[in-house]
Amino acid sequence: MKNERIQIKATPNHSKKTFTIRYFDYGKCYLKFRTLRLNRQEFEDCEYFTQNDWKDWIKNNQWYYKVK
Repeated sequence: MKNERIQIKATPNHSKKTFTIRYFDYGKCYLKFRTLRLNRQEFEDCEYFTQNDWKDWIKNNQWYYKVK
């Protein structure tokens, strides 16, 4: 896998069925989003998302909010 400057990491919260999505630049978190509660099937599908999947999801979806 090619090392890219910008990394995206999604952390699941299984009890709330949400994900926290963090954008890192040179290892430092500079942007954080949280998904709204997903249904079981959506949540399970998202567990297998790649960085590009999350980029597309954020770009084409409004089921999230920015976390301070």
